[in-house]
Amino acid sequence: MNTNNHYDNLQDSYLFARVGQKVKEYKAQNPGAQVISLGIGDVTQPLAPAVIDALHSAVSEMGYAESFRGYGEYQGCDFLQEAICGYYASKNVMLQPDEVFISDGAKSDLGNILDIFASDNTVWIPDPVYPVYVDTNIMAGRPILFMDGNAGNGFLPLPDNSTHADIIYLCSPNNPTGAAYTSEQLRQWVDYAQRHDAVILFDSAYEAFVQDDSLPTSIFQIDGARECAIEFCSLSKTAGFTGTRCGYTVIPRALVRGGKSLNKLWLRRQTTKFNGVPYIIQRGAAAVFTPEGQQQVRTQIAYYMQNAKTLSDTLAALGIWYTGGLNSPYIWLKCPNDMPSWDFFDALLNQASIVGTPGEGFGKNGAGYFRLTAFGSRENTLTAAERLRTFIKNTL
Repeated sequence: MNTNNHYDNLQDSYLFARVGQKVKEYKAQNPGAQVISLGIGDVTQPLAPAVIDALHSAVSEMGYAESFRGYGEYQGCDFLQEAICGYYASKNVMLQPDEVFISDGAKSDLGNILDIFASDNTVWIPDPVYPVYVDTNIMAGRPILFMDGNAGNGFLPLPDNSTHADIIYLCSPNNPTGAAYTSEQLRQWVDYAQRHDAVILFDSAYEAFVQDDSLPTSIFQIDGARECAIEFCSLSKTAGFTGTRCGYTVIPRALVRGGKSLNKLWLRRQTTKFNGVPYIIQRGAAAVFTPEGQQQVRTQIAYYMQNAKTLSDTLAALGIWYTGGLNSPYIWLKCPNDMPSWDFFDALLNQASIVGTPGEGFGKNGAGYFRLTAFGSRENTLTAAERLRTFIKNTL
């Protein structure tokens, strides 16, 4: 019996597991320390009232034989699929319900989607980027190419036609940098994918945070994307479902490779390996897309974006270079005095009791950078901003 030796090529621990362990050790050594987390992107605001009402109603339904639900559809409940189609229609993107697959979150699908691709496909991944893209392909033994994101290109790398890739990961607004592609920039990626017969895996988990109306929030707003892209989205950050778990993946019928429908391949995979999202959760998710739910969710997003402005204004006043924070809940800053990112993490934790995320954990191009999130409470964000101001002035 042999294990999967590709796991030997992974880092010893997942980035956020390492962050969590360091915080745990700090708290053990400093009992009573009031640690403020601006690291892991977990939300703090409660679920919207419309969602809570829908969840309660669904729970009640499960208590009566007449309305009880057992196994559901593998692809998701029709009411949620149709609600998501309506949401996309508001972006002038027309979908059919069977192009929408309900899941327990974008992270799961971004890793699991690889089941329908050959293991020798070449993957092109931005650097820096969300570690799951890299780790899941290392686990499968796929050859990986990296596209350089840096301050010079605004951490928004564009295609190089001299490079060939079969699978392309894009995330906009980007995690960790907060940078967001324009329509023209995404057009270049769609054109590349069509020329190279490639498939774009587009992560739009933070689309609801885009404040600039000129920026696309779905790759399907770009002509031709239906023939070359799969889109992943999640309600985790946009509607506070980090602990409730619901997301969706859109695979157009028009996406065909090797004479095979990727929509049908994914459906076959899901019917074998996935039993669907609980009915109760799907009812809560559907409430997000009602007029009432949308209004409530936008209020929560505005709350987080005000936190982002607080942090951004603090960095600007200190003369610290940063990006993000305008169309994303993430602020990506240059570590002061060219400090290595893990050194900055340790100093910020030990001297200011603030937790962030070292940029190095997102790839080699993240070295010397640091990510802060806006998902804390308003009180904690204001306190963290004051601590950060004192820390930078007095320590560095």
